[in-house]
Amino acid sequence: MRFEHEGLAQRVLFGSGEAARAVTEEVERLGSRRVMVVAGASERGLAESVTAGVPVVVHHDEVVMHVPVEVAERARAVAAAHDVDAIVCVGGGSTTGLAKAVALTTGLPIVAVPTTYAGSEATNVWGLTEGAKKTTGVDGRVLPRAIVYDASLMLGLPVAMSVASGLNALAHCVDSMWAPRADPIDRALAGEGIRALRIGLPQVVADPRGLEGREYALYGAYLAAVAFASAGSGLHHKICHVLGGRYDLPHAQTHAVVLPHVLAFNVPSAPEAERRIAAAFDAASAVEGLRRLRTELGAPTALRDYGLQEADLPGAVEAILPVVPADNPTPVDPDNLARLLHAAWEGADPR
Repeated sequence: MRFEHEGLAQRVLFGSGEAARAVTEEVERLGSRRVMVVAGASERGLAESVTAGVPVVVHHDEVVMHVPVEVAERARAVAAAHDVDAIVCVGGGSTTGLAKAVALTTGLPIVAVPTTYAGSEATNVWGLTEGAKKTTGVDGRVLPRAIVYDASLMLGLPVAMSVASGLNALAHCVDSMWAPRADPIDRALAGEGIRALRIGLPQVVADPRGLEGREYALYGAYLAAVAFASAGSGLHHKICHVLGGRYDLPHAQTHAVVLPHVLAFNVPSAPEAERRIAAAFDAASAVEGLRRLRTELGAPTALRDYGLQEADLPGAVEAILPVVPADNPTPVDPDNLARLLHAAWEGADPR
């Protein structure tokens, strides 16, 4: 066994009902006196309660999926106009993504308070969309200095969104089994992440206001993100980033739909990963374990349900092929990629 693994330096505070106290302490730890709060309009009240003890100078609520460049530039201008010295972001992946876009050019520290299972808060990956093309990169400036995880903030997250967001986290785990920089530590984290999500998400569906399921899911989402930050983007994420940026598809639902098709595509060529994933699902096979979980959750099944047209598929194949990882377990060619995308578009059984 031989590998190199680099962990990201970040404080993580996990405790239900403790967000306001933890955020205040983390801002004090940074020594910040002029804080910008980034949160969508629908989460303004939640953000205000979480940051009640923080010296806030501006609230910014222009949060847009996939972080268009022009939206990022306006947020940067707001930060500059108010002489901001730190950012607290309260929300899902788009909210964290906007905070990262500001940090990318300013170096401002971020305290992230997630309200979905997106996982962006635990990575040093940023993403911006311009001209229907989503560009991603890695930069230490965008890694939040601290994450405050409070499962009680997610009790109002609708079940359908919880399922899609949780399966997005699960996709981080699966990609971390064979992504370009995947190592044994990433695979161990990803396996535990799958196990936690497998336990937590059905509880969320059965009892959306219950804390135990939310905590399991949140714990699993964090592990998934840490594994993904180290392992990098595999085939699944390359596909979803192209589809999201090019066709403005909803992020979490796109991941939830594409995941079983990439899993079925890759596991015949990755027996060790298949065994790990199956064990984490407590199932006879990885594909069966995911199928069983998705059925239990009532997961999204077809990209056409989210606006992708069948006529879009050839262009999608053409855009995805250049970014496919060279070491993907199963070699990718135009024909098998087209079959995979068509199956995901129509909601066919993965094969």
